Amino acid sequence: MNILDNLKYRFKNAGIVEKLIYINLVIFILVLFVNSFGKLFQLDTNLMVDWFALPANFDEFLSKPWTIITYGFLHAEFIHILFNLIILFFVGNLFVDYFTQKQLLNFYLLGTFFGGIIFIASYNFFPVFSKDIDVNVLLGASAGTSAILIGIATYIPNYSFKVRLIGYIKLWYIAVFFVILDIIQISGNNAGGHLAHIGGAIFGFLYVSSASNKELGIFKSFRSLFKKKERPLKTVYKSGKKTSTSRFSSNKTNNQREIDTILDKISKSGYDTLTKEEKEFLFKQGKK
Repeated sequence: MNILDNLKYRFKNAGIVEKLIYINLVIFILVLFVNSFGKLFQLDTNLMVDWFALPANFDEFLSKPWTIITYGFLHAEFIHILFNLIILFFVGNLFVDYFTQKQLLNFYLLGTFFGGIIFIASYNFFPVFSKDIDVNVLLGASAGTSAILIGIATYIPNYSFKVRLIGYIKLWYIAVFFVILDIIQISGNNAGGHLAHIGGAIFGFLYVSSASNKELGIFKSFRSLFKKKERPLKTVYKSGKKTSTSRFSSNKTNNQREIDTILDKISKSGYDTLTKEEKEFLFKQGKK
């Protein structure tokens, strides 16, 4: 198996978090190549950034509507992509412990979308940005990762991470820290980026909050993207005799109760507090 085949195999069998990381890395390498060739021809701009970054100017955006999503996979600096992918790796893998891989992808894409909306709306509404509206563009996965971070922090706020020299820190502390950091940095050089982070964070918070509080009624039209399809129980007939599925239904209910108990334990005390048997049970259920 050559290197290319090996990479294809790894990508095909990777989870959604790893696939998003691979896609971002490949696009980043392409941006670097295009930038290098552009300099050989004395081009002032990077063609990939021109075509796939989200412009602040609304009229320009209308000519490139796809940029509302494509900017979320585009990076131009190594530190920028490194920081975003580290957060995506840790927070994304925590997210899929409680939700499905499809749900994580939807959070990433819709967080990117809402971050882009906040970015464009802010630059076209607030007078302070008027002098930069024709030159500013948005790129980076931060809005998508912010949606994932705030979404999972809203769902399991008391989940704790162990940090060296500090001890255990609850997930909602980390989420609030990042949101406050974005708010106070709006007045800085990267105002558009921080506004997009806040847009993604707002989506993550409101979606999970509305999902757990039916009275809010926010994002009802999006819930079908995250809702698992439930298969109806069927009555099976064999050799003229009816076989009931009630035993299967009972086992499924008992398994779900045990899963809920384990997840409650994780949200209160963290994954490391589970017994070996509980970890094995959760792992087996996740593969079904």
